[in-house]
Amino acid sequence: MSAIIPAQGVRMEWQAVPAAVREALERQLGTKVVEATTQNGGFSPGVAARLLLADGTRAFAKAVTAEVNPHSASMHRTETAKAALLPPGAPVPHLLGSYDDGEWVALLFEDVEGRQPHVPWNMAELGRVLEAVGRLADALTPAPPGAEPLPDEPFEGWRLLAAAYASGEDELADMDPWVRTHLTALAERERDCGRAVAGDTLAHGDLRADNILLTDEGAVFVDWPHACRAARWLDLLLMLPSVAMQGGPAPEPVFAAHPVARGADARDVTTALLGLTGMFLRQARQPAPPGLPTLRPFQQAQGEQALAWLKERLGSHSPAA
Repeated sequence: MSAIIPAQGVRMEWQAVPAAVREALERQLGTKVVEATTQNGGFSPGVAARLLLADGTRAFAKAVTAEVNPHSASMHRTETAKAALLPPGAPVPHLLGSYDDGEWVALLFEDVEGRQPHVPWNMAELGRVLEAVGRLADALTPAPPGAEPLPDEPFEGWRLLAAAYASGEDELADMDPWVRTHLTALAERERDCGRAVAGDTLAHGDLRADNILLTDEGAVFVDWPHACRAARWLDLLLMLPSVAMQGGPAPEPVFAAHPVARGADARDVTTALLGLTGMFLRQARQPAPPGLPTLRPFQQAQGEQALAWLKERLGSHSPAA
């Protein structure tokens, strides 16, 4: 087995947050923070800490400054709005408060007594997560009012790669030869991704082991900046390449056997997988964002697993078929 790439940013400590920001968050919590434990895992260069409060209760805080990573600050702002859409009873942490002074952005959630799944995956824990994915889809269908469809932007990777190849900017010499042979067809079919993934479930949009906490009751799904209205099978499709690259089973039999995939149009699923593959492989070729040294290798590994799955689903057919 090849080395497993961690989903991990360069974390900041709670005490690195300016005192004025910490005090504002404590006012929202209604009491002082007496202990903060940094949590590893996940692609954020900011603070991710479990907080013990003076009244004996707990909370979870995430915070980042635009000075460290402007994109991460923007993601926190987006998550603030999307976390507010999540309905009571869904297996997600409840949003307790937020802070934004234009530079520092922070969110406060209820603390979850749980842990991330073991990586490499073991089948017992994967089974628990897959069952929870089904419950998540049930809880978030129909999508809450205000949920927006998945934007077209994520599904333009093949077209961007094709443009770079045509201009000579990127010869794609390290790519699978199959990609270069079918690049035009991949770029053309990618245009249909928005229609293929349409649906009325609020999808998480970025399920991976580091966005899941196993609990005594099952699993809780955290980190919601990518939430969107989509097909109920989209989260399962998005998750399975990372499962495979982190020691889990091949995606196709898992997807085919899962209840959320029941009745899914096979061509739509393949089209969505095609778009996902192009997104990962194109993103992996970009410079590493500040504070996120493992992000691009992680995306490359996901893209390779997604590409293998795509080729399996296409068989001898062209992507244009």
